[in-house]
Amino acid sequence: MEIEDKNIVNKLTILFFIDKMDVTMSESIILEVCYYRNLWLEYMECADTLKLLLDAGFVYKNTHDNTVYYSITPDGRACLSHFYSRIPASLRSEITDWVKENRASYRRKQEYLTSYHLNPDKTYTCSLKIVDSMKTALDLKFTVPNKAIAKAVAKKWETKAAQIYTTLYEQLVD
Repeated sequence: MEIEDKNIVNKLTILFFIDKMDVTMSESIILEVCYYRNLWLEYMECADTLKLLLDAGFVYKNTHDNTVYYSITPDGRACLSHFYSRIPASLRSEITDWVKENRASYRRKQEYLTSYHLNPDKTYTCSLKIVDSMKTALDLKFTVPNKAIAKAVAKKWETKAAQIYTTLYEQLVD
């Protein structure tokens, strides 16, 4: 395959993936999925291609809480629809299957954010967020006695965030 053809397929692959995911994604998620998890593109090709798509106006970026998120633009969708057949059918199928299996967990990774840090008194502060459509819906911070508990809280947040949000909302908003 010629280099130019490969570059076009790379661009279309990323556009197709972003379109199928149907959610804004950070660059780290795009790189993780397209390179580390699936080897659809080489690491540098993926990073460079994302920047080229941004420059061409086929994706746009939005920053929230110091993280840059990417989405496909209407021009990106139009380009994808015109050149869809240039993506090998086997790759389209692989991407579609992967997205069906993994969309929900990657959406949660981006919507249910967690971190923790050590305080001067040797306790830990857990920061838990729910981000919906680039807006913070819930930002919860609390202190726990040690790192083991902070890690456990962070691990549970991904599966319990929606339930906790619903409970808080119902209790506080009539």
